[in-house]
Amino acid sequence: MWIVRASVSIISTVCVFLLMRKLYSKYPTPLLMPILTSTIIIIAGLLLLNIPFDVYMEGGRYLQHLLGPGVVALAYPLYNQWQMVLKYKYTILSGVLIAMVSGIISVYTLLVVFKIDKEYILTALPKSMTTPVAMNVSETIGGIPPLTAVLVLIAGFTGALLGPLMYSLGRIHSPISRGVAMGSASHGVGTAKLVDYGELDLSVGSLSMGLSAVVGAILCPIFVYIFM
Repeated sequence: MWIVRASVSIISTVCVFLLMRKLYSKYPTPLLMPILTSTIIIIAGLLLLNIPFDVYMEGGRYLQHLLGPGVVALAYPLYNQWQMVLKYKYTILSGVLIAMVSGIISVYTLLVVFKIDKEYILTALPKSMTTPVAMNVSETIGGIPPLTAVLVLIAGFTGALLGPLMYSLGRIHSPISRGVAMGSASHGVGTAKLVDYGELDLSVGSLSMGLSAVVGAILCPIFVYIFM
């Protein structure tokens, strides 16, 4: 029986994504990003049909396993653009460092101003890192890892939705700047959006995403130790 449920879960998820991708190709607006619309439709379907999440994940877990190879696949455009990345290595490194420091300080300051409990502050600090790293850091510093994962997802969707608008308003046309900004702030979901801009943007974004995880994993515990 579980084979049937798993098959239905996988097939329905893939079909929804392909349909949303086709819709996005026809109406390329950030609000119709396939990963966003597919997520909303699947969640709505589970709620309307009263299907437990555990039942959906009988098939969904196999799709989840593809996340690792998907991230590794980002190395391909990085390989193609390696010479250009090396040319701007100091710009990328400094950009990632500034992004992580400003991200941690801004989140901390905002939550302190609104008098949010310490546990939730610790939960939110790693939100700009990729999910597996963010959850581990959250657990290490005393946060709530599952909630951190949700905040990471929100950060990704927010960056993917508002990033193009910020590029336009700020007249940011540099692939290096776009890649560093999106990769450092919105990790995997935001980096996937860079496909719309070009291979160099995607390469810098994937590199920035990886560097942000490393830098954030070092800076976040140090920040907590000194200031909290």
